[in-house]
Amino acid sequence: MSPVWAAGAATGVGSMPGTDPREAIREVLGTLPDLPFLPELPARGPHSDLIGRGTALLADLAVDLQPSGWRITARPSRDSRRARDLLAQDLDALEETEARPPVLKVQAVGPWTLAATLELTRGDRMLADHGAVADLAASLAEGLRAQLADLGRRLPGTTLLLQLDEPSLPAVLRGQIPTASGFGRLRVPDEQTVAERLRTVLDAAEHTVVHCCAPRPPIQLLRKAGAGALSLDAAVLTPYDDDAIGEAIESGAGLLLGLVPSTDAPLSDLGAMLEPAKTLWRRLGMEPDRMPAAVVVTPACGLAGASPAYARRALAVSAELGRRMGEEPE
Repeated sequence: MSPVWAAGAATGVGSMPGTDPREAIREVLGTLPDLPFLPELPARGPHSDLIGRGTALLADLAVDLQPSGWRITARPSRDSRRARDLLAQDLDALEETEARPPVLKVQAVGPWTLAATLELTRGDRMLADHGAVADLAASLAEGLRAQLADLGRRLPGTTLLLQLDEPSLPAVLRGQIPTASGFGRLRVPDEQTVAERLRTVLDAAEHTVVHCCAPRPPIQLLRKAGAGALSLDAAVLTPYDDDAIGEAIESGAGLLLGLVPSTDAPLSDLGAMLEPAKTLWRRLGMEPDRMPAAVVVTPACGLAGASPAYARRALAVSAELGRRMGEEPE
């Protein structure tokens, strides 16, 4: 499958500092014209962070924000309406720019990270009930289909790329999610079930990517689930991951590679930041001229923890590294 982005593209992972969606969207569109993304602004509060925005996408599942976090409830709450309102404001702000980028990336929390965080009415994580996880995946998929259809109407001619964020998936697979009491760990779902629930949600979109910035990302499982591209942090990859990455790229998957620090750090040595991508490519034994089309440069993770000035610079540096990606490795 050919990538939907132009060669030498760069993008962001998702989150940005600040609370003004119009300002964030203008910044992204101006800096990353080949592959802009719909910014997430967690500084507005828990209704706009990864989990809060995920609850806004759920169809026919009501939630409420408790002191312990988000919980499934019998009826919609003021908190769920707040999360939906903020998401709607972001979509309105995007439409008001009248920009029609060739591709737009939109992000949503993946079903396993959401299941590891959301609580059932009795207080356990949804992960404790595999039937509830199946319902959650179906609800999230339905909500994402509706959101993508809405964006398609607002942005005619723009190709939509759906990114699922799964930061907790490695912990789920290793049995590291605690029970409600905190004294035990929730059972590990079998790999086939994990892939099926991911596929349920990925099937909501034609073009997909899964972001997982943890060490030892489950690359083969993500591809089995149908992820069209992988978003990984270059700093945590090791030669152990090479075979899985190489197989994914050879089978047509794209690679969004985190090369730029996501919190304030020096950004003057662009050559040093690009070197991990070139080193990986050399280890994979692939032709250098394939890299610009296959690899998209990103920050290592979201930029919500960075200063506004640094976040702007990080996006600009990502774009510059993307332009330099065509240079043959030394």
